[in-house]
Amino acid sequence: MSSTSAPPSDAGAPPPVARKRPLPGERREQILRALATLLEQPGAERITTAVLAKHLQVSEAALYRHFASKAQMFEGLIAFIEDSLFTLANQIQARETDPAQQIARLLALVLQFAQKNPGMCRVMVGDALILEHERLSARINQLWDRLESLLRQSHKGMAEARGSLTPTVDAQAGASLAVSVLLGRLQRFVRTGFQRLPTEHLDASVQQLLR
Repeated sequence: MSSTSAPPSDAGAPPPVARKRPLPGERREQILRALATLLEQPGAERITTAVLAKHLQVSEAALYRHFASKAQMFEGLIAFIEDSLFTLANQIQARETDPAQQIARLLALVLQFAQKNPGMCRVMVGDALILEHERLSARINQLWDRLESLLRQSHKGMAEARGSLTPTVDAQAGASLAVSVLLGRLQRFVRTGFQRLPTEHLDASVQQLLR
């Protein structure tokens, strides 16, 4: 009786790669990165959860398994901005002894961060938060208040080093002006479709502010 030939062996073939499902924390990061990417599109309209889900190729229900609302997604972006800026800002003030250099480096930090992250720049100036929950705008205002407070400390140190008779007043005026410049440059960056860079003529502009 003739023997039946055995089927070809798969022993030498690599095992099939199982598709790994992202962990909850990883999926949250994916969602936030996707939201930031969509915000980078010049002239982008209000981003809905439907648009975000389509971009990620998941259902809207999948988004809500990780975030209770779209506002919570924006809060995640704001938290990232806060952590990124203030971790470095506090290091600058701790390590740099010259108040003028503190100010210069703080200004550069904010402008360079916004330039590197156009979508988050839209969040920082409030452009992306129009028609969103009002608590988001309040939190962004708090971010700018914190930045102004840091700048005020450095401006006061600079005024005292220069022998000012009114260092507190000078510090308030200097910090207010610095924040206005930062906001103006970031808003222009957004308004021009990310064409006019926030760091344009950065060194020369900072020197003007520090006179």
